[in-house]
Amino acid sequence: MKILLISPTKKGIGGIAQHVQGLSKFLTNQNHKVNIISSENTFTIPIKGLKNPSFMLSSFLKTRSIKGNDIVHAHNVPSALAMKNTSGKKVLSLHGIYSKQIVQLHGKIYSKASKIYENSALRSADVVTVVSKEAYDYYSKKGFDVVQIPNAVDPTLFPKKAIKRFENQIIYAGRLSKEKGINILLQAAKILPSKYNLIILGNGPEENKVRDVADSKTNVHYLGYQSKQNTISLIRGSDLLVQPSLMEGLSSTILEAMACKTCVVASDVGGNSEIIDNDDTGMLIKPNNHEELLDKISDLMKNNEKRSKLATAGLKVAEKYNWKRIGRLYLDVYESII
Repeated sequence: MKILLISPTKKGIGGIAQHVQGLSKFLTNQNHKVNIISSENTFTIPIKGLKNPSFMLSSFLKTRSIKGNDIVHAHNVPSALAMKNTSGKKVLSLHGIYSKQIVQLHGKIYSKASKIYENSALRSADVVTVVSKEAYDYYSKKGFDVVQIPNAVDPTLFPKKAIKRFENQIIYAGRLSKEKGINILLQAAKILPSKYNLIILGNGPEENKVRDVADSKTNVHYLGYQSKQNTISLIRGSDLLVQPSLMEGLSSTILEAMACKTCVVASDVGGNSEIIDNDDTGMLIKPNNHEELLDKISDLMKNNEKRSKLATAGLKVAEKYNWKRIGRLYLDVYESII
C-alpha cells in the first residue's frame, strides 16, 4: 500500500510525534510505502495560536501535489483539512478529545468553532480511530462510528543506558503547557523537600515559569528539550516519573516509563486509568491537586519495595502495547476500507 501520514509533528518527545514515528517504522518494515507531511517538512509559523492554523494551510496546499495514495491517515483534527484535499481512503486518528483540548488551551471563546470544525473533520473520514476509551465513549455518544486503537511503544529501540544525575531522582518529560499539568507540578516543586531532585524535560508556552522555579530551587533542574535517546535514559535512571495532566489521551510517556521499569504517578484523567491500575501498576491522583501529588511522591520515595513492585507490574502492562500488535490493528483498518 501507498500510505500518506499527515501530522502536526513527527519529531520530539510528544505523544503524537512518537506515535507517527512508530507507525511509520512499522508500516515501512511491512514493505508499505510511507510518505509523511508534518511541520518538519511544511511551512508553519512557530508562534502560539498560529502554528496549527499555518500547518493546516500549508499541508492543504502540499497535498495537492501528492497523488495515488491508497490510504491518507491524518493525526488529530488540524490534519483533517489536508486529508480531505487528496486522493485515497481516509483515516483520522484522534489523540484526545479535540474540542476539550481547545477549551483547555484557549478558553471557551473558541469552543463553538472547535466543535463545528471537529464534527466536520470526523464526517470527512472513512474511519475514525481514538486512543482511549474515554474518547471512544465521547465520540460514540455523539453518533460517530469510531475504532479504539491505543498508542504503542517499541522498547527494542530504547537505549539501555540509565542516566542518574541525582540521588532520589524524579522526572517529568513532556510539553510545558497547562493541559499537561505543568503548573500543578510547579506548585508541588516549590515545596518539594530538598532531599528529592526533580528533573523537568521539554519545552512549551510555560517554559519561563519552569525556569523561574528551577532558578529559585536547588533541587529543581530544568534540562530543556532533550533527544528521545537522552529522555529515555533519564527516565530509566529515575526513581519516579510524574505526569499530573489535566487531560490526556493514552500517554506514550507513561508507557515508555513502564517499559523502562520506572514507577509512575499520574493524574486520573483520560486513558491514564486504562493503563494504570491504581496502587497495582502505578499510582493515580486527582487532577489539579498538587498536595496529593506531593504526598504520593513522598510516600513512594520513602518505600523502595513498593516502588519496585509497582514498576515491575507496570513493565508487564507496557509489554502489551507493542507495535507488532498495535500496528496490525491499523493494517486491519486500512484493509477494511480499500
